[in-house]
Formats: sequence, structure tokens, C-alpha cells
Amino acid sequence: MASLIFALVLGIIVAYMILASQFNSFLHPVTILTILPLSVAGAAAALWLTGRSLNIFSMIGLLLLMGIVKKNSIILVDYTNQLRERGRDALTALLEAGPVRMRPILMTSTATMMAAVPASLGLGAGSETRAPMAIAVIGGLIVSTALSLLVVPAFYLLTDRGKTALARRRARRRGDPGAEPTEASAGG
Repeated sequence: MASLIFALVLGIIVAYMILASQFNSFLHPVTILTILPLSVAGAAAALWLTGRSLNIFSMIGLLLLMGIVKKNSIILVDYTNQLRERGRDALTALLEAGPVRMRPILMTSTATMMAAVPASLGLGAGSETRAPMAIAVIGGLIVSTALSLLVVPAFYLLTDRGKTALARRRARRRGDPGAEPTEASAGG
């Protein structure tokens, strides 16, 4: 179990580094990774509701889940950033990106959940080992998919407002009280 927890933490660190290089930002990866604790909560709730324990197989399911749920946030944040590059403000971009990206998020999450249903039912030889893994994936996907369209945009908007406020404060310290922050001065 200690090795699996180490693999989970290492996976999150590596994912952060890759996302930071992909988005050229230290903050957008944090926005993307905010959904991970919610997916773990969903997996834990599903395991508890079905009477399964947290074992090596359900931990492997959590590792699998981490990779799957990041995809939803990446899709949403990437499209929001594209809309921001076209000149929209953060709130308008998020309000437009949510409905546009909801369909691909729901399609991929539903397909993954449906693929895990046969294993979660525990039919066939050796199914008692695969069932906790599938249940963890299904529970985590249900919660993270439902909340990724709410939590990730809310966190994105809060961090954008924080960046803007910091940029204004820096501009005032430099002696230019009327300066509006540019994209570069806001930490991009």
C-alpha cells in the first residue's frame, strides 16, 4: 500500500509538471488538479456504499481514476484558454466553454463507466479482485464528472481574479495607479 500511495503522489507531481509545461503556467495545472480530491471522495463513497474495502485493487482503480478525471478538467481549461486568447474575459469564456465541452466530457466519462460496469458486477471467475477497482473508478467518475463542470470553472475564475488583483497591486506599487494589468503582467 505504501508503494501505491507513493505512485499516486508521484503521478500527481509528474502530471503537474507536464501540465505546467503544456500550459506555460504554474496556476492552470493547480486548477486542473482540483478535481482529484473530489474523485477520490467519490471512489471512497462508492466503495463504502457497496461494502468493499480499500485494498490493492481499489488503489489501482484510484491510480486509473486520477488519469481519467484530469482529462475532463484539461478539456475545459484548454478551451477556456483558447477563448481567452480570442479576447473574451474569464467569466464569458467559462460560460461559453462549459456547455460546449460538456458533451465530450459526458461522452468519455459515460463510456468509461459503462466499460467498468461488467467488472463491478463481479460476474465470473476472479471477479472479486476486479470489482473494487471498477467500483472505485465508477464512483470517482460519477462525482468528478458532475462536479468538474462546477468546481473547475469556479476555481479558474477565482484564480483569474486573484491574478488580476495582484497585477493591479503591483502596478500601483510601481507608481502607475491608473495602469490596467496586461496579460503578461497578470502572470499569464
